[in-house]
Amino acid sequence: RRQKLLHPGKSLYRALLDSVTLSDESVKFQIIHEENKVLLQVEICEIEGNIFRLKIDEAAPLRARYKVPDVLIKEPTTQRLFISQKEAGIFMLSSVNEDYKLQVTTNPFQIELQSKGETVLSMNSNGLLYFEHLQPPPSDRKPTGENKEEAASDSFKEKEEDLGLWQEKFGSFLDIKAHGPSSVGMDFSLHGFDHVYGIPQHTEALLLKNTSDGDAYRLYNLDIFGHKIHDKIGVYGSVPLLLAHKPNRTSGIFWLNSSETLVDISTKAVAEHTPSGSAAETAKQRAVPLTDVRWMSESGIIDVFLLMGPTAFDTFKQFAQLTGTQALPPLFSLGYHQCRWNYEDEQDVTTVDAGFDEHDIPYDVIWLDIEHTDGKRYFTWDKKKFQNPRKMQEHLRKKKRKLVVIVDPHIKIDPTYALYSQAKDKGYFVKDRNGQDFEGICWPGSSCYLDFTDPEVRRWYADQFAFKTYKGSTNILFVWNDMNEPSVFKGAELTMQKDAVHYNNWEHREVHNLYGFYQQMATAEGLIRRSSGKERPFVLTRSFFAGSQKYGAVWTGDNTAEWGYLKISIPMLLTISMAGISFCGADVGGFIGDPEPELLVRWYQAGAYQPFFRGHSNMESKRREPWLFGEKNTQIIREAIRERYVLLPYLYTLFYRAHTAAEPVMRPLWIEFPGKIETFGVESEYMLGNALLVHPVTEQDAKAVSVLLPGSEEIWYDFRKLKRMEDPGTLKIPVTLENIPVFQRGGTVIPLKTAAGKSTEWMIEISYELHVALDTEACAIGELYLDDGHSFQYLHKKQFLYRKFTFHKNILSSSCTDESGQYHTTCVVERVIVLGFGQQPTFVTACSKDGKEKEVVFTYDTKTSALMLENLALSVDADWEICIN
Repeated sequence: RRQKLLHPGKSLYRALLDSVTLSDESVKFQIIHEENKVLLQVEICEIEGNIFRLKIDEAAPLRARYKVPDVLIKEPTTQRLFISQKEAGIFMLSSVNEDYKLQVTTNPFQIELQSKGETVLSMNSNGLLYFEHLQPPPSDRKPTGENKEEAASDSFKEKEEDLGLWQEKFGSFLDIKAHGPSSVGMDFSLHGFDHVYGIPQHTEALLLKNTSDGDAYRLYNLDIFGHKIHDKIGVYGSVPLLLAHKPNRTSGIFWLNSSETLVDISTKAVAEHTPSGSAAETAKQRAVPLTDVRWMSESGIIDVFLLMGPTAFDTFKQFAQLTGTQALPPLFSLGYHQCRWNYEDEQDVTTVDAGFDEHDIPYDVIWLDIEHTDGKRYFTWDKKKFQNPRKMQEHLRKKKRKLVVIVDPHIKIDPTYALYSQAKDKGYFVKDRNGQDFEGICWPGSSCYLDFTDPEVRRWYADQFAFKTYKGSTNILFVWNDMNEPSVFKGAELTMQKDAVHYNNWEHREVHNLYGFYQQMATAEGLIRRSSGKERPFVLTRSFFAGSQKYGAVWTGDNTAEWGYLKISIPMLLTISMAGISFCGADVGGFIGDPEPELLVRWYQAGAYQPFFRGHSNMESKRREPWLFGEKNTQIIREAIRERYVLLPYLYTLFYRAHTAAEPVMRPLWIEFPGKIETFGVESEYMLGNALLVHPVTEQDAKAVSVLLPGSEEIWYDFRKLKRMEDPGTLKIPVTLENIPVFQRGGTVIPLKTAAGKSTEWMIEISYELHVALDTEACAIGELYLDDGHSFQYLHKKQFLYRKFTFHKNILSSSCTDESGQYHTTCVVERVIVLGFGQQPTFVTACSKDGKEKEVVFTYDTKTSALMLENLALSVDADWEICIN
């Protein structure tokens, strides 16, 4: 509110040239506010790999200001900057990397980041740098030399001006700011960019919109039941990462601040003067886009990372270099998850599990919501409904399936509940402003909230997952963290008061957006620790922050069973994926309400081609196991889920790429086609990896969809019919209820399983098939990553297999991508389908490394130009070649 009163114009900050100091780590100097004379310390450093960091803090704060810990995986490695020129009012910083220069203007203070002479980004060019320095509370201020009466009559006025500074009313809630106003903000101008993305989580479009005429995008984790579509209010998670893209460059701004943050965006065209050849000619003008992004945070310091790309994949790597990559999920968690609030009792679980087998539908995990506990006391079981949880889990284990239970952060106030009494004795709860345990209402009624910002609390919490402590748990039980924004019923905006107090005396306002991040961190650690560090965890969280990818999966929260929510789930998941969290999904069918059968079918078809695939529904919703909607719909849903299971080798390989190279699993088209402007705003379809284009059907009674197949030099194939599509561009594709349009890109090889099993674990021995889609040069390339699917041995013992398939000059060869991998499998490649093969071959041979050659049975379809090679029995872990003559 106060920052909004500062309008674009000349900044009141001036840089002090005589304060500049250089070190190996950074360049430091001070800036002064011309009116209040407060000094701020500016620190600029360059981080290896095209990243610049700018930090601004008070030079002499009254007390330390909050700096976000634990999000960066390590203190980044810096490269030395030096001053390359210094003249009146300007100094230029250059780096070892010749391409980049930072131009610092002293009065008014602003910074321009240039790449090869062109300005990519400028800071404070609109003069919106804002920094509320910490002050003593009004009562502590000493009246100055003027007479005392004047001071007294001023004090009323002062209180009036301080409204919102020292305390703020929110409905019936009073927020007392112990340390007064401490808001920070800054503007960034992105030159030549008019497409910006990121800053999840909002129920909004892929392209970020101009906010000049309305609400700013808000980053403040909140429990919003049935959130509205196209709303800029923040929902359950926040990642303060914004990406900007133009045909020749992608850049990112990562604003590392965990307090409530607003982002204003305004895109306009500005005239650019291009110096012309001869002096006689006046400078020509052309309109170029410029996007201004203004970040405003309630507290903390300014700590911002400029990710200079230059490609989208470079920016993803840069962000991962700072915050970590996606954890490699256990394979079972990429299967289908069946959830409901609630499966009633052990009998219900057994019946639903049997229903999947009876209807021949694959699934991996059944979930239990809050009703499985003893009166919403987490880490316990309802004594009547779940009398023998171990036996129930043993039953699931025999079926090679898993169980997920919910564990929320609020703890029921009940002295007889061991978890509560232990936490209370140890002082592990968040406190209110008076130093008492903060109390709020949640599912159990009156509750206290564990202070996950405290490393000791996280260690203790992780220990609660030990098998001996968590009675009735086994090693097939995994965890779901919900309500961790944190959700506080009857609280201001249904969350914790900002003046609640955490570890090290920090107010809740400073750490709010980190709360869920820390709970998921502690939970994942607990699951790893209970297996003595051997097994990969699976933890789903509702609330998240930058870096949550290191700990598991997220979902988009309480959506509604309406077509609009299916449609908006695509840009929501793409935005989360671009912000580093590849393992994301939306509740299939919609959590709230009852989907009509057609909507449910369409949602299953979409979810099958998205990273996290879970059906979930609310207590008030009618039961909706996949077989309850008539035989025809059961058949279509069964087919969608089977397609997912057959695709798992490709999906698991994509997750390995996300884990090792920070490539998002699900990506917007523009990332694969960065030069094609027509892709920049597309959110009705997406790429899964670089090889599959998926276009979910999100309209009721659709008879056709309009699909963009990008790239004039690309070839696209119908993934199911195996036939080449006519020329790329925008095509009208007829659709039936049976499936959604999926296309394979020419030049790729996709590994699949030849059949689906009852669950992922049933499929280990099933053979592979390769879909080789030829490009204009009749070439293709693809990969397969394989390991045991559940342990950390891929990391510690090199127990993995990473293969590469190349089709070139009519030879398909299998070779090793990473020689250090030592995993062995008896699995074989049984079948190969070559798409777009020009003519019927005369004969085909396969030869393995030992020189053994054998003739291959093949069939060629002249209508589709698909060549099928069968009964190959070629070892997955060996080198071999198939020659087509």
